[in-house]
Amino acid sequence: MKTSLILTLIGPDRPGLVSAVATCASAHGASWMESRLARLAGQFAGVVRLEVDGAALEGLERALSGLESEGLRMAFARAGEAAASVPCRARLELVGHDRPGIVRDISAVLARHGVSIDALETACESASMSGEALFRARAELIVSGATNLAAVRSDLEALANELMVDLDLEELSETAS
Repeated sequence: MKTSLILTLIGPDRPGLVSAVATCASAHGASWMESRLARLAGQFAGVVRLEVDGAALEGLERALSGLESEGLRMAFARAGEAAASVPCRARLELVGHDRPGIVRDISAVLARHGVSIDALETACESASMSGEALFRARAELIVSGATNLAAVRSDLEALANELMVDLDLEELSETAS
């Protein structure tokens, strides 16, 4: 039986880190299913989902833990079968002057409506004309069938006006597992 192994990793960035993890996974018969990897402030950080036969799982975890000697810290979580179908996906895009609390405020509205964040990318950059800090966010959302997307949109738009940011929420499509 196949098991999903979720690993989070962080360590000083250097060439070859992804290769080391991929080589270790391959040596234990694991398939690299999905990942989110980034370089942040000189550190390599990521989340990877591997799929591996249950009999090879402990050996894979031991081998991956051996990479800690190279400065790569890891944590593991085992996951079972894939989740049930997701009724709706949505994309949220936001841009505005940076200030503390934007992610906190947006995520609070989403949580209040039972909306999960599947992926979140954020960045701060200099505005082209003024040079002020500009905050950008893009999120892929999972919206349960019981959630009223119009109500989520209304609450997010009210918050966007308060925060003085531009915000767009777009329903992507219904999906089946």
